[in-house]
Amino acid sequence: MRAFYEKYVALPIDKGLLCLERGDITVPYFCYPVNAEPIGLEGCILYCFLPEYGEMVFACNPESCADQNVYPLAANFEDFIRLILACGTANPVEQIIWMDKSKFEEHMANEEKILTDEQKAAAQRLQRELGLLPMENPFEYVKAVQKDFDGSNIQYRDEYYEATGLENPKGAATLDKAQDEFGSVTVKIYRKIDKA
Repeated sequence: MRAFYEKYVALPIDKGLLCLERGDITVPYFCYPVNAEPIGLEGCILYCFLPEYGEMVFACNPESCADQNVYPLAANFEDFIRLILACGTANPVEQIIWMDKSKFEEHMANEEKILTDEQKAAAQRLQRELGLLPMENPFEYVKAVQKDFDGSNIQYRDEYYEATGLENPKGAATLDKAQDEFGSVTVKIYRKIDKA
């Protein structure tokens, strides 16, 4: 499957038109997993692979409308591209996490109105070059992938737990790190003695 991904990467298509712009994540958002393998970016949303989940494709959204910031979109990259072909860009696919069927259909109707000719041409070329058909029932597919997903193997940095208030499975790693960085501090308390 990675060969299929490499074929996609080599295509001379402006990936930004698909909402999969290549970009720099040297300063990642709090929710980007430590071992994320980037596919592309749409603003602050990172699309990626996570090695502990094989070929599954994820979205990492620091401004998520759902109760989670990292969630699966497709079982593999080929299916992810088929979802993009069905929806025009990666954006509607990423949004499914918080939508019901009617909201998704409404979103798709609006998306069809705002897709540019360049975006439509990029999707058509992607379809021709990769020989794929659009995903039938993209909403149902993504919901099925997300149903009962176990995200317990996602590897977050300490900043994730600080930002979300969730318990860090590494325990007091954040405090230990701060102590290592700044060393111990000794505070002496002096009492004022009144001379009466």
